[in-house]
Amino acid sequence: MSYEHSALLIAGHGSTVNRDSSAPSLAQANVIRARGIFREVACCFWKEEASFHDALLFFSDPEIHDVFVVPNFISEGYFTQKIIPRELELDGRLTTRPDGQVWKYCEPVGNHPGVTDLLLRRAGEIAPEVAEAETTLLIVGHGTALNDQSAVAAKRQVQKISALGRYASVQSAYMEEPPLISDWARLTNTPNVIIVPFFISDGLHSYQDIPVLLGIEQEDTMIGAGTREVFRTNPHRLHGRALYYASAIGTAPEFADILIAQAENFDACALDLATSAQTVSG
Repeated sequence: MSYEHSALLIAGHGSTVNRDSSAPSLAQANVIRARGIFREVACCFWKEEASFHDALLFFSDPEIHDVFVVPNFISEGYFTQKIIPRELELDGRLTTRPDGQVWKYCEPVGNHPGVTDLLLRRAGEIAPEVAEAETTLLIVGHGTALNDQSAVAAKRQVQKISALGRYASVQSAYMEEPPLISDWARLTNTPNVIIVPFFISDGLHSYQDIPVLLGIEQEDTMIGAGTREVFRTNPHRLHGRALYYASAIGTAPEFADILIAQAENFDACALDLATSAQTVSG
């Protein structure tokens, strides 16, 4: 597939209090831009500049015929289903602008099957010597009452990794809905526990909230934004267990490849539908 007349728009969450929230999206955009695959590559954010609405003014080059919008979110949910379509004025998966430019709304990066390998790789990187048969892998999501789809991606990964039979147990836990990550000691019974945040960036959740919920840090401890000490002191010895705490999965450099793959998947699915329609009509 050729993308010389296409642009890639990476839509992220961002943060007004922690610049690390947008760092993965910006870094991945730089990697993709350097490869010269798309005519233009840009980022927009819900909580930072450039905003989602600002992105409507991007890509004025008349040579750009279509724009792939890839949500840099770990799962389907409130932002991918409500906020991004509203702010980018998307009619659905395909939106034709008044000038004829077509915007293609792709699936979020967390839906890509390659995420499973990245989760396993991250777990192996932080606990290379532990016996997997004596280890529980906990995948931590946010969880929210706004949209019950927000936990689906984490549960999907649990099912896929459990089927491999590598770890003694694979579970999901959440910050704001049960099973709660604060109950990790009760949820697990293995001597080793690996915890991988199923987030795009190492924001305040990774640095402050989850460490407090785990018991790694005290409630009144303020870990400065950008401080990675909590990731460097593995294992943490708590409740007679060895607790390994990883950085967010979305910081993996390989997510640049997943962003590109989601754009490719959009066109591949459209081609499959067109081929099926031709076969039926023929």
